[in-house]
Amino acid sequence: SHRCRNGHLAEALAHFIQIRRAGVEPNHVTFVTLLSGCAHFPAKGVQFGPSIHAYARKLGLDTNNVMVGTAVIDMYAKCGGVDFATLVFDGLDVKNSMSWNTMIDGYMKNGKVSDAVELFEKMLNRDAVSWTMLIGGFVKKGQFEQALEWFRAAYAHNSFQNKPFFFSVYQTPKTLTAFFHECFFFKHLTPKLGLREMHLVGVEPDYVTIIAVNAACADLGTLGLGLWLNHFVMKRDFKDNVRISNSLVDMYSRCGCIGFARQVFENMLERTLVSWNSMIVGFAVNGHAKEALEFFNLMQKKGLKPDGVSFTGALTACSHAGLVDEGLHYFDNMKGVHRITPRIEHYGCIINLYSRAGRLEDALGVIENMPMKLNEVVLGSLLATCRTIGNVSLAERLMKYLSVVDLGVDSNYVLLANIYAAAGRWDGANKVRKKMKDLGVQKTPGFSSVEVDCNIHEFVAGDKSHVDTECIYSTLGLLSFELILCGYVPENIVREPYKFD
Repeated sequence: SHRCRNGHLAEALAHFIQIRRAGVEPNHVTFVTLLSGCAHFPAKGVQFGPSIHAYARKLGLDTNNVMVGTAVIDMYAKCGGVDFATLVFDGLDVKNSMSWNTMIDGYMKNGKVSDAVELFEKMLNRDAVSWTMLIGGFVKKGQFEQALEWFRAAYAHNSFQNKPFFFSVYQTPKTLTAFFHECFFFKHLTPKLGLREMHLVGVEPDYVTIIAVNAACADLGTLGLGLWLNHFVMKRDFKDNVRISNSLVDMYSRCGCIGFARQVFENMLERTLVSWNSMIVGFAVNGHAKEALEFFNLMQKKGLKPDGVSFTGALTACSHAGLVDEGLHYFDNMKGVHRITPRIEHYGCIINLYSRAGRLEDALGVIENMPMKLNEVVLGSLLATCRTIGNVSLAERLMKYLSVVDLGVDSNYVLLANIYAAAGRWDGANKVRKKMKDLGVQKTPGFSSVEVDCNIHEFVAGDKSHVDTECIYSTLGLLSFELILCGYVPENIVREPYKFD
């Protein structure tokens, strides 16, 4: 069991073989444990899972034991063998709600939406998990209209008239936040409409719902919707809920309204470490380094011990304010005094700290000596600085790290290509282009959104489908002209030469 939970499937299978050789017959628990391990680690499970299933089938457990059969279905579905999962499901002597739900989830995760819906409609005893599997599957696939349609249908189902099942099931994962986030963004739902619909079906939103909507507003920067939600909270019994207050602080901070965030913070009857961290990080990312560090120190005077998030805020504040020595002091203090092991984001802050101060060699030294694998965000931070100051030589030295981070991320390749282009080094830019093409990496079009009068308008680079396109481009042209008159020189960045064939 321990080996399976930690992904050591080869060792677990070897131990299983030893048990068999000793004459001990495995039972259903043994098979469920092994198959669950394969499902949780599909890269290895695809190698070992079918063999385990074959042995279970020899004993007849995949058909006459619903627990083993369901585990086999889950294993195949998560390892990409949904057709095999279907065969096992159809062959089960007895099916319970878990086996039905697992098969529905398997179909959704493998893109077989119509099969999932068909199976769901055949299911006689649907429970909360059944509805959630279906709705969550639509959300994850980006099919938000269908998600909302089934969401409404769920509340029309007699079994759930008085139970906010969807939200109770999604209290732990972030899928509820993603649901609201995506639906708001694509204009399928707004907080007003969503909460109103809940009220109409007799379901009052709980704190999980409010926090999810707040998080979606924060992600999208929709301040108008966030203000409405704050008003909604104040009219109900949520105003003294510390978790909702924390989410409001975070939402206002991420929307750039640090004054509103501070007002919510100061009106809180109870403040947790999360409350303080939200303010520290909020001050830091909004350019209020002095206040961020003041709150960091005040928090400790109040008796709260800083955690990794607290130090991320302090280090970010030092980075934005150019306080190199202070930032290094906080970093050492985190390790030496508070015994907090630095994570990738802390090293990223130090790299950014050095980069903003022009100490690029020191920043590179941090990258070379980090105890963990580099990621694309940290690398991009240093590459962006190279682009800003035109340091081509250091950018070239960073090229070797592009293969270390996620190969599917295009942003750092584009950054490097633009560094070459800005320096007139088209040979280097072409080299990066060829590497991207060889790796199958394509440049993602730029995307932005803005909220105007509680409506979200989205724009893609080069797209002219917006109803006010003519006015927008005319205004943008005038603004660009005024910037040039003020001395702004447009960057020489890669555009047309980097369209792939």
